[in-house]
Amino acid sequence: MGHSVPHMAIQLQRSIVTASLRWLRPIARWLLKSGVTWKEFAELSRGVFVSVAAEEFGLRGRPTNVSRIALLTGMTRREVRRYRESGVETPAEDVRAEDDLNHASRVLAGWHLDAEFIDEVGRPRALEAKGEGATFEQRVRRYAGDIPVTALMKELVRSNSIERTQDGCYRALRRFYMPRAMDGQAVERAGAVIADLATTVEHNLTRDAAELPRFEGRAQNRHVDPRQLPAFRAFMEREGQAFLERCDEWLSGHESQQVDGAPVATVRMGVGVFAIQERMVGEES
Repeated sequence: MGHSVPHMAIQLQRSIVTASLRWLRPIARWLLKSGVTWKEFAELSRGVFVSVAAEEFGLRGRPTNVSRIALLTGMTRREVRRYRESGVETPAEDVRAEDDLNHASRVLAGWHLDAEFIDEVGRPRALEAKGEGATFEQRVRRYAGDIPVTALMKELVRSNSIERTQDGCYRALRRFYMPRAMDGQAVERAGAVIADLATTVEHNLTRDAAELPRFEGRAQNRHVDPRQLPAFRAFMEREGQAFLERCDEWLSGHESQQVDGAPVATVRMGVGVFAIQERMVGEES
């Protein structure tokens, strides 16, 4: 009986790790498609850990000190100080500016900045594929080390980062490598959607007994005929949109009203609807 509590704690820890692996997979897939490397993600993650520990884990309402942040995050106090002094949650532009750029982005960024590879007005020059001097091969050797030149060239062409000209040279089209073209506003919206869902799940898992849970539910079936996907999508578009419109009307009808121009307390609330579909065997990413 005396070992039941430690055993339960170990099982809970395993469940947390298993659950984390499940939600990290789609995040990793998204980041890889966006050209974000493990090093960039790790740098951002450390900053977020410090930020959350500093803002939300203070004792008795006091700010969290460096030692406690280090204890909570498993980082050294020197690392914690570095993140706090640099603004903690490092913007993506700052991370990319450091030495953690992936090999493809190193090549493209250097192509736009290195005086040997730009023309008189500062634009990246078209480069011959191989050879000595200002060639694509030398760009790769300088900025990507032992990465195979041909493999990197093919990937940059495939991702529309560079193009082959009629005379057989290669021209840079982008400054940063992104495997899949994505719309910036859509990416920002996706981040907000994921944050909202994750916040609700986190609240329900860690809330105090006195706090009410937030609604979170799913309807799913593992035995649906794949040929019914178009019908299900149409059903979701129709019923999901109608539900969201009813929610929007309710929320609009319950907005706070100012009294004599005095400010009133408000809170952001709402609901999200999303479809669930597992990847089928053989389906391309």
